[in-house]
Amino acid sequence: MSETLRVAWLGHQSGRAGDGLLTYSRETVAGLRARGIKVFFVHHGSLPALTDDTLTLRSLTGSHRYIISSPRTKRVITDLLRREQVDLVHVSLSFSTLIDFGLPDLCHELGLPVVATFHVPYDSRFSLWQGISTAVYRLYAQSLASFDRVIIFSEQQKGLLEHYGVPAINVAVIPNGVDVEKYAPGPSTFKQTLEATAVVGYLGRVDPEKNVDLLVRAFQDVDSGDDVKLVVVGSGSERRRLERRYANRRIVFTGQVLDETERIAMLRAMDIFVLPSMVEGLSLSLLEAMACGVAPVATDVGSDGEALRGAGVVLDPKDLDGQLRLAMRTLLEFPEFRAELGRRARARAVERYSLSDNLDRLLAVYRELRPAAGAAAS
Repeated sequence: MSETLRVAWLGHQSGRAGDGLLTYSRETVAGLRARGIKVFFVHHGSLPALTDDTLTLRSLTGSHRYIISSPRTKRVITDLLRREQVDLVHVSLSFSTLIDFGLPDLCHELGLPVVATFHVPYDSRFSLWQGISTAVYRLYAQSLASFDRVIIFSEQQKGLLEHYGVPAINVAVIPNGVDVEKYAPGPSTFKQTLEATAVVGYLGRVDPEKNVDLLVRAFQDVDSGDDVKLVVVGSGSERRRLERRYANRRIVFTGQVLDETERIAMLRAMDIFVLPSMVEGLSLSLLEAMACGVAPVATDVGSDGEALRGAGVVLDPKDLDGQLRLAMRTLLEFPEFRAELGRRARARAVERYSLSDNLDRLLAVYRELRPAAGAAAS
């Protein structure tokens, strides 16, 4: 019998926030451990390490999204890799300014294969966000070419990396995954709490690129009764401004909801889920809503359009105002149509985006790079 695979996972954790980066680390690490993989979880932040296989690093910034590491970080990680006789390293980018670009050289000096998941959002259309994402992809491309595998979420994203010089053989397309047993249609009292007959929802960061402002304005312009509510779940730089500007009993800003059971109850209560972003990778909140059987509406940016096409309403970001209004009005007026989209979305999530399948494909990458270890894990 082969020895247990030992993986150093460099990812993200926070006790004050919740987004796709945090969910990706949490769900993947937990899933790997459940399959018998020995995972050493390394992250920045102030949360204490509760187990001997978790290492908390100091950083010079407060946000898990923009981290400047302590100068000692490289030495601490090197010591961990040697001490724990790790077989493979996996980093969720971006991890830190100090580590991201030098990690391949560090791992290869130690004789370790290294995998990166590249989450950076992208937009292939000509726009401000397309220019920004292009610059970031160019910046990372040379470093990504040195990783043994780069995990991304779609064939389109793979094409972008190849265009900037990352060898195709080193790129693995493994979409984000959601636990389709946990995120599933089911009972919820949240709609009754809102005193609503229909709920339009958004879940994610409330930052400029997410276009929550446009969503709220479009919702206000749709002619619907007082018992139709818009719920914005999440926090960010725009939340306070929008909450003050759109003070209205039909519009509810919940702020950040960290309790997963509460978030699932909110998703199950939604009739329509809207993600009007100008730039994305592959939104986990969109996949979670789909798995819960909510009729989804999202812009055709990043990999979201690819995930949704045929199972939801895909919006052209160049005509977002008009299309948002039309999509919400249509789905609110035709409940049978939105119910059908909810069924299709659920089926799509189960078929293509389950966390279990995601883990199967990730373990296949690990075993390809380290065939002598962990072959018995399942």
